Amino acid sequence: MAIEIDIKTVEEIEVVELSGDVDASTAPDVQKQVLPLAKPGSKILMDMTQVPYMSSAGLRMLLSMYRQTQAKEGKLVLVGLSEELQDTMSVTGFLDFFTTCEKREDGIAALK
Repeated sequence: MAIEIDIKTVEEIEVVELSGDVDASTAPDVQKQVLPLAKPGSKILMDMTQVPYMSSAGLRMLLSMYRQTQAKEGKLVLVGLSEELQDTMSVTGFLDFFTTCEKREDGIAALK
């Protein structure tokens, strides 16, 4: 299944909307489009509301995004993680790295 990636800027925040599964076949596309957003002081909100499934490749992509953003003193917030994704990220310890919010408005507020 293909993934849709929609990137727009809202009040100096790069909002990345993902729609579809993030797995071994789609994670490289996501990384290629989203990683360049990690600039010094960048604020990135990843809206995962439409992501029903994420494989380990997707988790690696997220960790890579996190590291790039941190290295450049930027901020990264994940919004709308499904319960299943939250459970997976919690068990693997990934959740500890990320600021997560349920709603996009909360995520934008967290980045300001």
